[in-house]
Amino acid sequence: MAILAGKRLVITGVLTDASLAYGVAELAVAQGAQVLLTGAGRGLSITQRTAKKLSPAPAVAEFDVTNPAHVESVREAAREHLGQVDGVLHSIGFAPAACLGDDLMAATWDDVAVAMQVSAFSLKTLADAFVPLMGDGGSIVGLDFDNTVAWPAYNWMGVAKSALESTSRYLARELGPRKIRCNLVAAGPIRTMAAKSIPSFAQFEDIWNARAPLGWDIHDSTAVARACCALLSDWFPATTGEIVHVDGGYHAVGA
Repeated sequence: MAILAGKRLVITGVLTDASLAYGVAELAVAQGAQVLLTGAGRGLSITQRTAKKLSPAPAVAEFDVTNPAHVESVREAAREHLGQVDGVLHSIGFAPAACLGDDLMAATWDDVAVAMQVSAFSLKTLADAFVPLMGDGGSIVGLDFDNTVAWPAYNWMGVAKSALESTSRYLARELGPRKIRCNLVAAGPIRTMAAKSIPSFAQFEDIWNARAPLGWDIHDSTAVARACCALLSDWFPATTGEIVHVDGGYHAVGA
């Protein structure tokens, strides 16, 4: 039996078919889920075109996590297209250019505030939008990147990912009594549109496969999609506040 049969999922962050979120959406549909995608700003039309590559093609709703009005409008879109929500994928992140690169001190608070709101606080914003439709419990899953160390060029996005992890734990505590789980998948580097915005991303590509005990393919997000879909399913009913590393084991070994 398909592990997501009958599940109604909201998936954010699908831009092109190279997006990590697209891989999750594609597998979720194959595993029996009914899906609603969200997009924002200039990327909305791209998300709408990309949605047509899925079969059946899901509806797309506008959701800018920095626009308070969209919290209610996307909830109504989810109610219209799905009825209720069983799971949500958080695949949202952005940092101004000053937050990335070789100069940590170049970013202002205004720059960092944008990175924190879009990349971390937005997990709570998704909960605001969709928890009211999760009356039977459910699962929130976010995409993460290991930030237990300071990475070259990642800078304030690494700080934002630390905030995302803490937010996930507090949401797990808050939403647990409603039978809603909140977990993160810390993925290894995959060559996506988002990755192209990170200076020196090639440094990750060059070392990851060599050091990961299981090896790593920067072009293959299948393992990430499987982990997300498993957490969105009923197969982890007692797991919350967790960070599942899907990185070939890189995080567990020294240099």
